[in-house]
Amino acid sequence: MKQGEVDLGRLVIKAFHINDVEFGDENLVSVDGKMTLNKDVIGKLIEKEHVFDHIDIQIIKPGDHDRYTNTIMDIIPISTKVLGKIGEGITHTITGVYVMMTGVDTNGKQTHEFGSSEGILKDKLYFGRAGTPDVTDYIISFDITFKEGQGQERDGCTAAHRVCDEFMQIFREQLKHFKGDKATERHEYHNIHRPGKKKVVVVKQVAGQGAMYDTFLFGKEPCGMEDGESIISYKSMPVLVTPNEYRDGVIRSMQ
Repeated sequence: MKQGEVDLGRLVIKAFHINDVEFGDENLVSVDGKMTLNKDVIGKLIEKEHVFDHIDIQIIKPGDHDRYTNTIMDIIPISTKVLGKIGEGITHTITGVYVMMTGVDTNGKQTHEFGSSEGILKDKLYFGRAGTPDVTDYIISFDITFKEGQGQERDGCTAAHRVCDEFMQIFREQLKHFKGDKATERHEYHNIHRPGKKKVVVVKQVAGQGAMYDTFLFGKEPCGMEDGESIISYKSMPVLVTPNEYRDGVIRSMQ
């Protein structure tokens, strides 16, 4: 750092690349690049919820995008805090795999407000952008079928995100224990205060209508739901986040 600059905090993100995803006897991710999924856990996750008809999990392999999808509710990375809170400390994340939430109800009503995105996946998802899978990545399809009308209600949509988050937490807990020296990538970011220099503020508009369009902030895990707050709870007023909080997944975009 230059003289007079102040380091307000450091964030280290360690990435572990996954090369193979398949169904198996348990939900397991390993540091050697393998991941297995088991659908049996879904029954336990939704037993307390009244808004779902059923949930299906599918593995979409790299390049297998000429296939039908229901409306995409969210694309979510699998990341977890190992040390510190969002925006500081150490985060472990998986590359090569994303979770894709989709939704429809038993009458075929897609979970959308201003426009649905059901159709052929390769035509509906923009690959290779920040926050979206690359064509070479695996996609875990978390496909939710709501009871009639529940996919258009805030409680139903929030429950869907919550259940998906609980499913992802199974892998986050394992990812926390990965040895950092086994990471395939390591990135370090600092929040630097430069007295006397120009201050730069980036304004990001997020959704807060409250049904299919909502935003959670400040969750316990990166892009997570637990301990987070809806932007509606803040009455959609401006909220200040640091660059490292943004990098680390302080925002859960629920749309």
